Amino acid sequence: MKWLAPALALAIVAPAAAAAQEDYPSRDITLVLPFGPGGIADITSRVVADALGKKLGRQIVIMNQPGAGGATAAQAALNAEADGYTLALLSNGTAISVPLFKNLQFDPVKDFVPISSLAYFDFVFVTKAGGKYKTLKDVLDAAKADPGALNVGTINVGSSQNLAAELFKSTSGIDFTIVPYKATPDLLVALLGDELDVIVDSQTALKAALTQGQATAIASSGPTRSMLLPDVPTAQEQGVAGFDVTSWNGIFAPTGTPAEVVKKLNAALVEVLADTAIQKRFADLGVEARSSTPEEIGKRLSDDIRKWSDVIEKAGIPKQ
Repeated sequence: MKWLAPALALAIVAPAAAAAQEDYPSRDITLVLPFGPGGIADITSRVVADALGKKLGRQIVIMNQPGAGGATAAQAALNAEADGYTLALLSNGTAISVPLFKNLQFDPVKDFVPISSLAYFDFVFVTKAGGKYKTLKDVLDAAKADPGALNVGTINVGSSQNLAAELFKSTSGIDFTIVPYKATPDLLVALLGDELDVIVDSQTALKAALTQGQATAIASSGPTRSMLLPDVPTAQEQGVAGFDVTSWNGIFAPTGTPAEVVKKLNAALVEVLADTAIQKRFADLGVEARSSTPEEIGKRLSDDIRKWSDVIEKAGIPKQ
C-alpha cells in the first residue's frame, strides 16, 4: 500500500537519527564568536574549546565573525545545519543588541537554544587613587550636592558599561553626566587628568591600573561581591538598592539542534568549567568561569533583553 512507504521511511530514519546523536560528535565542531581575535572573550573561548575538544574527542574550531550587534556571527551559525556541529557564543551584548539595533535580522531567543553559560564578570566603579572620592557614598553625596556636575566615564554609547552607568543613574536617583570614550585607555587618561570623577568598566580592562595603584575600586556592580574582588563592596551594599549588572557569555546552538546533543554538550561543559586549572586561568584574566543549565542561561538572556530594553528607552538612546 502507498501509505506504507512514508511509514517505512520514518521507521528507517528514526533509528538512524538516534544512532547519529549517540555517536555525536563524529567530526569537528565550529564555535562562532561575535568578537575578533585577541580579546578576553576570544581567549577564554579558546581555553574552553581546547578542553571541551579533548573531552569530546574532537577539535572545537573557533571562527571569529565580528560585526554590529553580533548579526554576522549569528547568521554564520544559523546558516549551518542544526545538528550540534556549529555553535554560537552569545552574551549580554546580544541581549543589548535586540533593543539597540533597528534591523538585527535574528531573534536570539527564537533562533537559538541555550546550552550553558561560560563566564561571568562584574563591572567596577573606579576613582583616581588618592583623590577626593574614597567611597561610593562620597560620590553619591557629591552628586546630590551638585546635580549634573559629576562626570562619569564609560566606553561607547550603548555598550554594557555605558548602560550600566545609565542604570545606576536611574536606580540611584542622582543626576550626573555620563561621558563616553572610545576605549578604556582614554578613560584612564581622563580619570588621572581629573577630567572624570568616576569610570565604569570591567575589572579585566582596569586590572593594570588597579594593580599599579593608579586607580581605586569603590564598588562592584553585581548582586553579591565579586569572587575576584572580595574586598570591594557592591553598589547595593552601599545603598543603591536594586542595582545589579553582571556581564556574561554562553554557548548556544541553532534552534532544532537535537535535545540529546544539547544535553551531552551541557554535561561536558559543566565538567570542563569545574576544572580548577580553567577556573584559575579565567580568574587571572578577571573573569569567573561558571557553567549553568540550559534553562538558567536561556532565562538570563530573556531577562537581560527586557532589562536593557527598559534602560535604553529611559535613557533615550537612539536605535542604531
